[in-house]
Amino acid sequence: MSLEISDGLLEEIRRHGARAYPNECCGALLGIVTDSEEKQVQALLPLDNRRQGEAARTRFLVTADDFRWAEKQASEQGLEILGFYHSHPDHPARPSEFDREHALPWYSYVVVRVARLGGGQAGGVAQETTSWVLSDDRSQFLPEEMHPAIASPTAQAESKRESGG
Repeated sequence: MSLEISDGLLEEIRRHGARAYPNECCGALLGIVTDSEEKQVQALLPLDNRRQGEAARTRFLVTADDFRWAEKQASEQGLEILGFYHSHPDHPARPSEFDREHALPWYSYVVVRVARLGGGQAGGVAQETTSWVLSDDRSQFLPEEMHPAIASPTAQAESKRESGG
């Protein structure tokens, strides 16, 4: 299984991570699973990091109520939750042991590394972005291939019309 996600949605994740810096951001990946078992992300649902204070810099928390709300939002759009994204401020774009202990198999986990802006500026800049899936036995995260979403024929026609083509 792999994750199909548009460059625009990946950029939204990166911007969310940069805005939240030095804290972790989090959100849900909403979309569909194709007949060929590929996860297609069609929307993002930013969520509040329920961690408070210093803990929000190194951890994120999605509550059961947040999860139920995200499921409802997805259902109203004819989508399902495919996974979650979060940022790692000043740390690599790979899941931590804490992430593994709190993850569920099958879901995609997109992680974006966010680094401090240089020159004494406040804020962060997004860097590497990766995707992972927890193994069925929950012992480890496995890298998940991400590919750019291919625009539907309707979207391609609309884009062509807007560009005068």
